[in-house]
Amino acid sequence: MTSMRYAATAAVLLLALGACGDSDDPAEPAPGPTATPPTSAPASPPATDSPTPTTATPAGGTADQPAALEPATDLLDWRPVAGPVRDTVTRSGEWTLTVTGNGRGYALDGAGSSSGAGSGAGSPDRVGEALVDGDWAVVVLQDRAEQRPSVAEVTDLATGKSFRVDGRSEVPTTTGGTWALGDGRLVHATVGPGGAYCVASVDLADRTSSVGWCAPERHGFNGARITPAGTSLQTFDDSRPSCRTLVSLDGEDATPFEGVEECTGWDGLLTGDGAVWSTIPKENQVERAHFYARVGEGYFDLGPGTAGTLTWCGGAAYFVRDPQREGDPAALMRWSADTGLAVVYQSPGGQAFLSEPRCGGDALTVTAMAEDGDEQVSADLR
Repeated sequence: MTSMRYAATAAVLLLALGACGDSDDPAEPAPGPTATPPTSAPASPPATDSPTPTTATPAGGTADQPAALEPATDLLDWRPVAGPVRDTVTRSGEWTLTVTGNGRGYALDGAGSSSGAGSGAGSPDRVGEALVDGDWAVVVLQDRAEQRPSVAEVTDLATGKSFRVDGRSEVPTTTGGTWALGDGRLVHATVGPGGAYCVASVDLADRTSSVGWCAPERHGFNGARITPAGTSLQTFDDSRPSCRTLVSLDGEDATPFEGVEECTGWDGLLTGDGAVWSTIPKENQVERAHFYARVGEGYFDLGPGTAGTLTWCGGAAYFVRDPQREGDPAALMRWSADTGLAVVYQSPGGQAFLSEPRCGGDALTVTAMAEDGDEQVSADLR
């Protein structure tokens, strides 16, 4: 199971290293029946903007000697998501976004309406990303051969109206690349002036696009994340792909995260007064990461975790921690400066691993693959 997730992580990095090209031939989703999404359990009381405090956060250390934290236990009210575990579900308020058939179809259901698409095993397209945040839903359709630009189907959840971002857009998409949704914006890769590989940002309400930072020649980027504090990326030099730098974006400028050991960064996101990130201690074990946080001038050691799983949701950062010893459960960890570090989910017994948590704005969904039984569960954030 670990090797499968490692292969997926490595594939994403290798994809971003490939050459990017411009095209006027956008991908078209294959027609087919609308998939029927699973339904979730009845909603819990409305969520608030931040998690409930658990333990007082101690004073931070330095970048060289961060303060090590022991997690509290604050399990959320997890409830099963109905339907097959093999379907990937993200809950968002009264909406459910479901990817079926290992990316061959999707369905967006809620507020008395349903939309989606399905395709056969031989379709040239697959669902590459399925993002929803309570205001917008974005489904990215990718050409399996990576020959045509990706197509993003964007739905305004308030009105049910949809539009596309594709190879014919004001700022066109490209083949593959990173995607992120949040704060009313959609971020994707594009090919800029002179063939440069650049970051594009779409204002979803206005449907206007702009080109921001562009990677230097023979450089690339991946792992875009949007929080209320801003947008971050993992950048790298394709002549040294094992040397990665986490940066925050401000228009056409990219600024490296403070206090991150050179070349070791993997995940990164911005917070109101700092950042959360992971590093890779051993390059031959790229899935095994170590997580850190900065609050102002104070640094914290959040402990081991799984690369590629850092997610912002409901005012806090979440990441997966695989079993550290035989017999341990896999865990979902939460960090915020106000509440500290806590375990919020533990997998069923036996050997297990968790998917990257999926944020729907006011709800979190996770899939656990475990010897004692797979499960897909969701929790409203309080």
